[in-house]
Amino acid sequence: MRYFFLVLLVLMGKSLFSQDDPPPTFQKLDTLTRTPKKGKPNNAPSDSPEITIKDYKIISFARDTTYLDTTLTIQKEYKYNYLRKDDFEVMPFANVGQPYNKLGVDLERLNLYPHLGARAKHYNYWEVEDINYYNVATPMSDLMFKTTFEQGQLLDAKLAFNTSRRLNFSIGYKSLRSLGKYRFNQAESGNFTATTNYINKNGRYSLRAHIGAQDVKTEENGGLPLKESQFESADPDFVDRVKLDVRFGDAQNKLLGKRYFLDHQYKLIRTRKDSSRVEKTSLALGHQFNYETKFYQFTQAQQNTYFGESLLGAIDDRMNLKTMYNQFSADFYNATLGSLQGNISLYNYNYFTNSILITDTQTIDNQLKGEEIALGATYRKQIKGFLVKGAMKYNLSGALTGNILDASASYRFNDKHRVSAAIHSSSRMPNFNFLLYQSDYVNYNWQNTDTFENERVNWLSFDFESKVWGELSAKFTTIDNYAHFALDPSTVLTEGSEQATIKPFQETNSVNHLKVKYNKEIRLGGFALNNTVMYQNVEQANNVLNVPQLVTRNTLYFSSHVFKKAMFLQTGVTFKYFSAYTMDAYNPILGEFYIQSDEKLGGYPMLDFFINAKVQQTRIFLKAEHFNSSFGDTNSFYAAPDYPYRDFVIRFGLVWNFFS
Repeated sequence: MRYFFLVLLVLMGKSLFSQDDPPPTFQKLDTLTRTPKKGKPNNAPSDSPEITIKDYKIISFARDTTYLDTTLTIQKEYKYNYLRKDDFEVMPFANVGQPYNKLGVDLERLNLYPHLGARAKHYNYWEVEDINYYNVATPMSDLMFKTTFEQGQLLDAKLAFNTSRRLNFSIGYKSLRSLGKYRFNQAESGNFTATTNYINKNGRYSLRAHIGAQDVKTEENGGLPLKESQFESADPDFVDRVKLDVRFGDAQNKLLGKRYFLDHQYKLIRTRKDSSRVEKTSLALGHQFNYETKFYQFTQAQQNTYFGESLLGAIDDRMNLKTMYNQFSADFYNATLGSLQGNISLYNYNYFTNSILITDTQTIDNQLKGEEIALGATYRKQIKGFLVKGAMKYNLSGALTGNILDASASYRFNDKHRVSAAIHSSSRMPNFNFLLYQSDYVNYNWQNTDTFENERVNWLSFDFESKVWGELSAKFTTIDNYAHFALDPSTVLTEGSEQATIKPFQETNSVNHLKVKYNKEIRLGGFALNNTVMYQNVEQANNVLNVPQLVTRNTLYFSSHVFKKAMFLQTGVTFKYFSAYTMDAYNPILGEFYIQSDEKLGGYPMLDFFINAKVQQTRIFLKAEHFNSSFGDTNSFYAAPDYPYRDFVIRFGLVWNFFS
């Protein structure tokens, strides 16, 4: 409650000084209009000195363009979190910055080659496809702040600006520190990015580039060893979570990465339709370059029998990955035929650790290094409301054999209805930590380069989007040679060493996964009920892919303008529930989740109460998270075995856009 009066002060202060400049209605895109004081800005249209919100463009890696949106909607409430994404299909741990367990899966492959691994640590790691580029009329900043658990804060700040109409830059930094409610549960992270976006005067040469430096560092307490007596019993002596026993007080893991990315293109041939600016035919040569270094590290001051025997007293595991990717392409575009690209790529990788490990049973190399050559093509054609897209990639040479094929077609009937279908087929080696891993713990050493085969994923999806009937999506996926971590069934567990036998495995039988998801909002005056329901069904010979059968989120909220329309207010309650299932367990050495079959978790509701407000370009958020956690005589809310979900907490924050 210490933030309650601060919220009131901010809301009242903003309202009093904003009576003559009311915000637009929430149903429409903000129409921020500014007239420059001295002439036209560098990026303003040549026929008008006025700037609207549509002059602040955000360009994705796939070159899709959106505009800065300063409205307050229920989707903004769903995305106001550490990931800044809708977290409907994931389950967060007790502290911000800690891993997320999966409630839903999408087993598609965006890349032809394996990743480093430690996927539980990558939820906040920005890949190449996650970076946006900007084209702005004037300097624009986006500031997001949110309180965390106990000591710390979450701050995400970005500044976009230009030096001319054709040259734009952005600088961003996202910082987190949260002590957490439990002992030895602190999380820290930092994400720095700098981007540039350029096109020359005649439009023939274009360039976009970014650099990124990211790190995620978390303390690993191993969960609660006495959860039945201290946590589940709801004993008032343990309401203060600091009093609960945890497994470790000396363990932590860290993920660090640096990246340099460049994508540029030059048009050799360019013809326009009559005297208009619409391009009729073009032929361009392109080059894409990406160099990235990354490492994952687990350290522990003293060996613990929970993970088995060790080679050394102190644990210091580190796996490194260096990659360099070059792609050369030729792009042909014709207004009648569509857009066709052919490309050839060269991929160099070096996955390594410090030394070769020789044991009584095997010799484990310290390095996987190689060079891959692949051919690819993409196609895109739009005829009025009908859009067809396709992409393929085939590895010609190298040890990491694989291929990817994607195809989709969509049709937009009008502004209210759209339908689409897509297929995907891929074959790729599992991540590097499945193929090779070394640790100071004896049982966490393996090399599977000669035994593991390509994972094969095939799926078919259908989507229907309607502003009248809602959004419905269905996807059916088949996976062969599914790679996963699990306890070794050939080894007998002893008490106190529950994670000593975790190994990588491949499922020899096919796994079939069906996911159907539906979203619809019902409105009545200022009230609205937003519903999202997801159904999943898995057919498998062995329980290697575990997800809940049902996940639902329902938000009942009220929206209205107040203070003579100087403020837009939104308040309501969100109910989230997922059916009980054998939830994956977490392993801090690998930074991965693994299959377990001993505990079924879930089947409990999570209720959040929120009050959100918007004044001009500022959105203010106040939420009472999981306020029903104290209901009942027992605690049964977990994010993973031995890892509780969050208790009731009130958190406050804002998103603020500045324009100049």
